[in-house]
Amino acid sequence: MAKVLAIANQKGGVGKTTTALTLGAALSRLGKRVLIMDLDPHANASIHMAFFPEETAHTLHDLFAEKTHDPAIWDKIVVRHEDSGMDVVPGHIRLSELEVDTRDRPNKGLILKEALKDVGDRYDYVLLDCPPHVGVLLVNALVACDLLIIPVQTDFLALHGLRLIFDTVRTINRVMPEPVRYKALATMFDRRAGACRRVLHLVRGKLKGNMFATVIGVDTKFREASARGKVIFDVDPSARGALEYTLLAKEIMES
Repeated sequence: MAKVLAIANQKGGVGKTTTALTLGAALSRLGKRVLIMDLDPHANASIHMAFFPEETAHTLHDLFAEKTHDPAIWDKIVVRHEDSGMDVVPGHIRLSELEVDTRDRPNKGLILKEALKDVGDRYDYVLLDCPPHVGVLLVNALVACDLLIIPVQTDFLALHGLRLIFDTVRTINRVMPEPVRYKALATMFDRRAGACRRVLHLVRGKLKGNMFATVIGVDTKFREASARGKVIFDVDPSARGALEYTLLAKEIMES
């Protein structure tokens, strides 16, 4: 069965979508079958990959809107991103309506976990790009995942988002048969900045074994790739960011 990786942080701008897409592409380049699912109503991951919600006939919203789950829905909502070799389930602004639409729905936190059973043998990894706020989508992602990856920008303000996601995980763990496994990932690290080094040292001290050895540095190639609707490997496979996410992919595969 596929390993489900949720990428989440309740602070924006920490490299969440970049991590989901670049890690997915790195795993794909290493021969793994990868599915990216965009759970964010802003659909940043989808737009980055040039899947524009207004031009996409079926999106992740269709899966959550089903009253009775039909496994055939996957054939409608999964699209192929040829450049990266990954499959993608695009997001849509209508995902923001799910708080109201699923209000009285039983077991609404299990929708994604149950649906993923239909495609667990098609993929080696399923990556969930999560919304930044607590709600039915983030809960579904945390319940469904085998590992929560928390991108943490090496900036003191980013530590607040880390505390928020831990509060959410603790709340969910109260009703989970097993606690959510998590690992933090240092992102946007500037080796020249003393403040970045101090934050990295602080986070490593607090999280100990719950932090990846890989550190993602600042790389302007990420921005260039985003502007072109590509991942960094398609722009410059030898770029520092590409090499670092490849190291992260190998670290995950070996864990």
